Amino acid sequence: MPFVLSTSSIPVPDRAEFWHEAVATTFVPLDVDLHEEKPSIATITSHQLGMLQVSQVTAGPQTVVRSRRMIARRDAEYLTLTMQHRGTARLEQDGRTVLVRPGEFSLRDSRSPYTKELTEEFGFTALQIPRAVLDVADNDLQTLTATVLSDGSPCAAVVATYLQSLARIAGDLTPGVGNRLAATTCDLLAVLIQERKERSAPEAPEAARAMLARIKDYLMKHLPDPDLSPEAIAAAHHISLRYLHKLFEHEETTVSRWIQRRRLDMCRRDLARTPSGPKVAAVAQRWGFVSPSHFSRVFRAAYGMSPREWQAAALPRA
Repeated sequence: MPFVLSTSSIPVPDRAEFWHEAVATTFVPLDVDLHEEKPSIATITSHQLGMLQVSQVTAGPQTVVRSRRMIARRDAEYLTLTMQHRGTARLEQDGRTVLVRPGEFSLRDSRSPYTKELTEEFGFTALQIPRAVLDVADNDLQTLTATVLSDGSPCAAVVATYLQSLARIAGDLTPGVGNRLAATTCDLLAVLIQERKERSAPEAPEAARAMLARIKDYLMKHLPDPDLSPEAIAAAHHISLRYLHKLFEHEETTVSRWIQRRRLDMCRRDLARTPSGPKVAAVAQRWGFVSPSHFSRVFRAAYGMSPREWQAAALPRA
């Protein structure tokens, strides 16, 4: 069932106050400054897919501001991916300013101040995701806020097409399918951010890139093996342990940390797979974690919540 907030039945003198509350309720606390003397009709239609909120917004010209004062309240932390359909948005965050035109999408982070100005009637789709569930380093994330993500790259095109389709069908999905697609959305955003990072990073020699690709393929096939170790990986590829570690320096991580992250990704996906959910200990063991308590600690460190809390958060909200 969609959740609809609209000013259509609100008297004109009361629309500004109502709309301010509607925006804050749907997203995060924001200051809203309407640029019309008599506010036109504005509507937000939202669907909840597991931990992902999909909202269609149409309204008249306005400016919204996320200030340091609001951030200091320590509300829940969210990332919002916005696909512009009508009107042009001017977005400022992390020292950058960008114009987001119809057909383009951008990202903003509720943990740092931002301003979004729309000087004409507009329409957009916003996908809001808890920051804790996206397995991306803060430094990498900050390079993408207030930029146009639909930059013509093949990866961006795939993500844009997927998100547009998801927004269209959000109201027709069952809770189980919605949970799965929400997890896929997080994975796609992580891939897009990784692709942007690789394009901007110094390129490794071709032979090293090829070896690294073979090793990653090997690791994904052997993630369930609890005995998977750097020594075993180096031996399987007839390279030295030192060279193995050097290959992963290009990824700005270590081989052990890369393995742990991929295992956590697979556990996160399995835990959100069904409404009832598999046992946490069984999922951890399936992906190579020997100790349930160690798994719970590293899961919380990565995502900001326990495995059971993640499983509960993946269920659709009432």
